[in-house]
Amino acid sequence: MDSFTNAGAPLDDRPWYVRATIPRDPVQRLWFALFLVCFCVSCVNPPYLQFMLMQHAPTLPAAFLLCWLANRFEISRLSFASILLFLALHTLGARYLYSYTPYDDWARQLFGVTISESFGFERNHFDRLVHFSYGLLLAIPIQEFERRHLGLSLALSSVLAVECILATSALYEIIEWLVAVVFTPEWADQFLGMQGDIFDGQKDMALATAGAMISIGVMAAMHFSRTSSRKRQRPE
Repeated sequence: MDSFTNAGAPLDDRPWYVRATIPRDPVQRLWFALFLVCFCVSCVNPPYLQFMLMQHAPTLPAAFLLCWLANRFEISRLSFASILLFLALHTLGARYLYSYTPYDDWARQLFGVTISESFGFERNHFDRLVHFSYGLLLAIPIQEFERRHLGLSLALSSVLAVECILATSALYEIIEWLVAVVFTPEWADQFLGMQGDIFDGQKDMALATAGAMISIGVMAAMHFSRTSSRKRQRPE
């Protein structure tokens, strides 16, 4: 059995409220528990409470929806971990309103030099990292769903996974803009994390798409490598 899957697990006869909140697979359950711990720690004395609550409106629903889907459908451990890792990055960014994530302070304490000094950054790039990670990490479960549950080919599922990342990135930018205009018009620039860059939204979408193309490309290369290896090992 593939070590990344939870296939072969016994029929889940637990109560519905347990199935909706706790993954059946023990490894996924451990990862989910670690994510919840990280989430709770990030909520202790947040510097931007109002904006953190707005950022987290979809976080916990998305996490528990993932658990429900993992118990209802077969989701590989790789895909489950990829989604939780993205949510963990978002949780960290939400605590500091993204633009104020103190990675330079952390780097100075660990290495004696800041990341911005080392690379010549003039803005906080944590939001760019998370947008890139959105494509890099979530394209994998999207492609897996399309292949496993929709029966699509590797080529078609790869193209659609990248297109899905691009489309949802654009939708997120639109929703984020509407939320900022309606609820925090005086703090719109800080909430959106533009940091003076008028093309911030376009760059975020481009980074997400680039991340998706990289991860899908790596997964496709691994697939072809395994296929070629099996063909070479097959007796004539």
